[in-house]
Amino acid sequence: MDRPVLQVALDLVELKRAVEIAGEALEGGVDWLEVGTPLIKSEGMNAVREIKKAYGVKTLADMKTIDTGSVEVEMAAKSGADVIIILGLSDDSTIQEAIRAARKYGAEVMADLINVPDPVERAKELEELGVDYINVHVGIDQQMKGMDPLDVLSKVVEAVSIPVAAAGGLDAEKAASCVALGARIVIVGSNIVKSRNVTESARRVREAIDEAWKEGRKVEIRRKSLEEETREILLKVSTPNISDAMHRARAMRDIYPIVRGKKVVGKAVTVSTMDGDWAKTVEAIDVAGKGDVIVIKCSGDTAAVWGELATRSCINKGIEGVIIDGAVRDVDDIRELGYPVFAKREVPNAGEPKGFGEINVKIECGGIEVKPGDWIVADDNGVMVIPKERAYEIARRALEVKKHEERIRGEIEDKGRTLAEIVELYKWEKVQ
Repeated sequence: MDRPVLQVALDLVELKRAVEIAGEALEGGVDWLEVGTPLIKSEGMNAVREIKKAYGVKTLADMKTIDTGSVEVEMAAKSGADVIIILGLSDDSTIQEAIRAARKYGAEVMADLINVPDPVERAKELEELGVDYINVHVGIDQQMKGMDPLDVLSKVVEAVSIPVAAAGGLDAEKAASCVALGARIVIVGSNIVKSRNVTESARRVREAIDEAWKEGRKVEIRRKSLEEETREILLKVSTPNISDAMHRARAMRDIYPIVRGKKVVGKAVTVSTMDGDWAKTVEAIDVAGKGDVIVIKCSGDTAAVWGELATRSCINKGIEGVIIDGAVRDVDDIRELGYPVFAKREVPNAGEPKGFGEINVKIECGGIEVKPGDWIVADDNGVMVIPKERAYEIARRALEVKKHEERIRGEIEDKGRTLAEIVELYKWEKVQ
């Protein structure tokens, strides 16, 4: 192996699209084509055959084998796979059987370290057993929680003499760092295959890893805090993306934007108050910090608990927006200020600041539970609540939804296809 190998993971479920995307990726400088596990489960060994026949380049079958090593390796090799990927978690006997079958049919074996408790020690054992490649892999669900292959890559590279691959949410920058840390193969999935311009995305990765290889330098990546990265990602995605990422979760009911075209992203400061009692809602402005979102639950909606003056106070403090399961007034002034307020009802009258209620308690706003510190994302589509315990994970999943839609949008606009055609809708309708 001279320059680092760029491998693309075709983790799709539609074979026709996978073949097309593979060709676009090769144009951008990809070397090896990996028939991903979702594609194999969807289309079987025919996916391996079609990819191999279409392009003839080194083809990998990500079987994720953990048992019956000989059988699964044999059928993948006979279908055209040059390298079969098995799980490093497999019993040694499974690994050995997989290697024997691979040698019989002229194929190689890559062992995937996903979920292995001690990846360095297991990598040494796998090398002794005779695998050809080690893959330091952080799975998609693990990536959603902030795990990164860079954390253990260099240790595995130092521990073995066979080529080491790296996989797990790699973009051009991270792929370059993997090469600088000693990876001989970088495996990129969604950042290429879900791109609207697959060829250009592959080319960016190709150029980045070649530069890191030639210069032998580590590309420094500033590790952001999870909160910082969560906010950054949520600013990129829409509430429909978030709903999809949360298995079609509901938005707040009957809460609408007073000012259209505004987006709110921030952590909740919650308020529980009585209809028309605006004391706690205004006091919450002093509690909230820059970047927070005030979320208010009222007992009714006949009198306003929010207006222009409270809005101006929020602007001064850098508070991102206000969500009100209740009434708001001064909407003409709020629209002129262009401040994002979402509310249930618009009325002219306010109540009195009696001081009933609480700040930073669990509330139910628009029919959705909100706890202090939960993330709020609101746009013209509605208001979504993301539990703080899963905020980073859901943000990452929403970004994957957005990438997937961008690729489909490109196929509709640039290639004149219909949505049903692209996603093979009729095939995937539930069997009755």
